[in-house]
Amino acid sequence: MSDKELEGKWDQAKGKAKEEFGKLTDDKSTEAEGKTEQVKGEIKEGLGEAKRKIKNTFDDK
Repeated sequence: MSDKELEGKWDQAKGKAKEEFGKLTDDKSTEAEGKTEQVKGEIKEGLGEAKRKIKNTFDDK
């Protein structure tokens, strides 16, 4: 797993925590920020995975 993938997973976890905090405090803005952070994390994780797979493909040759 690449650094970018780990960073993406971390961002997703932080976003989920922020979303849940927003729900608990009835703060729609914080809840939305958390959801946005989760999506950014998913994108970052996906890019990291793609980069790793491409690198592995070329390293195998």
